[in-house]
Amino acid sequence: MKTDRLIGILSVLLQEEKTTAPELAEKFEVSRRTINRDIEDLCKAGIPVRTIQGTGGGIRIMDGYRMDRTILTSKEMQGTLAGLRSLDSVSGSRYYSRLMEKLQTGSSEFVSGRDSMLIDLSSWYKGSLAPKIEMIQDAIENRRLLDFRYYAPSGESARTIEPYYVVFKWTSWYVWAWCRKRKDFRLFKLNRMDQLSVSGETFVCREVPMPDLSNEKIFPGGIRVKVLFAPDVKWRLVEEFGPHCFTEADDGRLLFQADYTDMENLLTWILTFGENAEVLEPAEVRERICRIADAVRKIYRRK
Repeated sequence: MKTDRLIGILSVLLQEEKTTAPELAEKFEVSRRTINRDIEDLCKAGIPVRTIQGTGGGIRIMDGYRMDRTILTSKEMQGTLAGLRSLDSVSGSRYYSRLMEKLQTGSSEFVSGRDSMLIDLSSWYKGSLAPKIEMIQDAIENRRLLDFRYYAPSGESARTIEPYYVVFKWTSWYVWAWCRKRKDFRLFKLNRMDQLSVSGETFVCREVPMPDLSNEKIFPGGIRVKVLFAPDVKWRLVEEFGPHCFTEADDGRLLFQADYTDMENLLTWILTFGENAEVLEPAEVRERICRIADAVRKIYRRK
């Protein structure tokens, strides 16, 4: 959030001859003290910002200093704006929209015509995800511990973490953090976190390795599955795994083979196909599905 605000302040200073701390504080919805710290950080970064006290004073960039925006082509600017819109779709505020408007100001020669790229990272859980993301971002910026209850396949537990990154991978949001319970870095899925709260206790930033976001890490294999699907569900296989994930069997059914993540997720997925799927391997999956089918049959045969 702080980095985004610094970019926004710099954009305002480049486009306006002069502004004031109260004006910036109102625009970015922070205190004047925060704006003053931001101006100091810009100066430390080598941006020649001048502050003039008294009547007619204000904040401005020294004459002669300009950023050459021609380094961004139209295609690059479109990609930048699309990325900002995607963040705004889950931020729970209009912060990125306002930043986007500032970037667009004075750049009409580089951004012309209709937008060709729209990205929406929100989900069915936007109402619950947006507040979590905002809370985690604030905790990262202020180096505050986070407390929550976590629900995992192995069970539920209370966790306290030192948060470092908010991560979006495939269709899910995670936080990369040091877990004080496990004494190691972990990826926590936001949808599995409940009763999230920011602690009053701060932490000292560690040497943080980048999270391993490979499919093997987030979706570990281990279960080699072989399934025959009815041709009627070909569209689902193509949508979820691509057009080359199956071969056509002699009877017209589709033979699907893959390494799946874990038993419970595999069973849930297979059962959504109903009678349109037949598991060939492994035998354990066939047996589990038979037991589930028997249990469901008993429920619906009760009078």
